[in-house]
Amino acid sequence: MSSTLHDHPHDHAHDHALGHGHHHGHGGHGHAHGPADYGRAFAIGTALNVAFVVVEAGFGLRVHSMALLADAGHNLSDVLGLVLAWAGTVLARRIPTRRRTYGLRSTTILAALANAVFLLVAVGGVAWEAVHRFANPEPVVGGVVALVALVGLVVNGATALLFMSGRSHDLNVRGAFLHMAADAAVSAGVVVAGLVIGATGWLWLDPALSLAIVVVIAIGTWGLLRDSLDLALHAVPSHIDPQAVGAYLEALPGVSAVHDLHIWGMSTTDVALTAHLVRPVPEGEEEDDDAFLLRASRELRTRFGIAHPTLQIERGRGPHSCDLLPCVGV
Repeated sequence: MSSTLHDHPHDHAHDHALGHGHHHGHGGHGHAHGPADYGRAFAIGTALNVAFVVVEAGFGLRVHSMALLADAGHNLSDVLGLVLAWAGTVLARRIPTRRRTYGLRSTTILAALANAVFLLVAVGGVAWEAVHRFANPEPVVGGVVALVALVGLVVNGATALLFMSGRSHDLNVRGAFLHMAADAAVSAGVVVAGLVIGATGWLWLDPALSLAIVVVIAIGTWGLLRDSLDLALHAVPSHIDPQAVGAYLEALPGVSAVHDLHIWGMSTTDVALTAHLVRPVPEGEEEDDDAFLLRASRELRTRFGIAHPTLQIERGRGPHSCDLLPCVGV
């Protein structure tokens, strides 16, 4: 005999309508998410950056600056990164179908992973160009470059602020935030380099500052790449301690063993769990499995941020009550 409890189809649709607004917790203390719907932030950020790319490319053509034209191309790639992250959030809200029973929630994971790869490729290109300029320094129109970079600093900084509240709990939003924060850092470096080079003529400062910024961006991006790759491979999300979850399940009333426990991210905000609970019932006693499962599911949500649990109860009668071999323990 076994019993299971999992989210019903209307629950999934309801979660989509709320933008995956769940509560995550650590050590038994839940905390609320920031704004779940970043559609407006993506729209504003994309519009600002498209406008800046047009302005920067125009100035580059006007003053014959390859540096500005190259940076305009780089910012265009960041616009594509924003659009990619935006598309992931939109697709994640699609309702489940008979074939895609979880909908398209995992597109946010793919978007975060793609953004991490794009960022690393972009900083690799910046590093390559910086090393090349050490050997072959090029004249820099300090005043114009600094002015345009200052505009870029304002645009990229403002866009990054739009995603700041969501960067800690949504990996997809974190990817968009890192993209814009990285651009703001590069623009700040260009402003400083443009002003100092214009005053001193130190052409080596431009590539040296670029390499320093590359190191900072690469360190931040590596965490995004690691976490998004883990989610893509169905690893336990980093904010959840699987041993603590297993210990909680084992401590539930009447549970003698827990096996086949799996925890994975369905998206960058939604977490699912499946587990088999061995819960013998003494002869002659009736047990309310529904109440037990409902309470366990609610506590998994509030204590650990696991909003989609599926729990199967086994009575433990017989030597091979579990047909899954091997049965993974806690």
